[in-house]
Amino acid sequence: MHRAGLDLSTLAAAAEVSTKSVERWIGGGSIPYPRTRYRVAAVLQEEESYLWPESTNTASLVGAELVATYPRRSDVPRHLWTELLRNSSRDIDLLAFAGLFLTEEHPDWLPTLAQKARNGARVRLLLGDQEGTQLAARDGEYRFGGGVAGRVSAVLSYYRERMPRQVDVRLHDTPLYNSIYRFDDEMLVNVHAYGVLAAYTPTLHLRRINGAYFNTYVESYERVWAAARSATTAPEA
Repeated sequence: MHRAGLDLSTLAAAAEVSTKSVERWIGGGSIPYPRTRYRVAAVLQEEESYLWPESTNTASLVGAELVATYPRRSDVPRHLWTELLRNSSRDIDLLAFAGLFLTEEHPDWLPTLAQKARNGARVRLLLGDQEGTQLAARDGEYRFGGGVAGRVSAVLSYYRERMPRQVDVRLHDTPLYNSIYRFDDEMLVNVHAYGVLAAYTPTLHLRRINGAYFNTYVESYERVWAAARSATTAPEA
């Protein structure tokens, strides 16, 4: 409703129902008839199964969370990264070794991220630990000669200079099977392949419905977060 610029009364008018009905939908107290569900989904430009997943056969939801796939990260529409960020208000999570492309190729990324944090969103950034073994292994895999660590240094300087104190940054030393970019209930997952730069590997666009795909990556993120160290602390001897 918020993204469509509608409130209770305007959505009720468009769906030809009472505002009380819309309130019950939001509260989970009732599910409209199929004809009304179809009308509301068209007005909000969302999938009916996303608005009312409980009204759909669970078996039919298999794969419904997969909004789009891209053969390479560079094929993801440029506007999508900042569009998902702008539409977020609760949870913004990043897991990568560097993710330098966001800060260098998207001018709105840093100021928008900072404003989201000031507005109360939980912003967590997980970047590669320059003192760890995994970053060095990735560097050897790409034959960068220290270039991966340099990219981490660059992105850390961007975030340290532009981010408010509400942004939590940690450094991880875990194998990076996927880079994860979460925006509330939507997520971009950059799947990695040995010896291939992340920009040239597949990327999935997920939207949480029943959690079949989405929750797997949330759990993975939380495990890495728990094992990571603060970016402001020195590594253990």
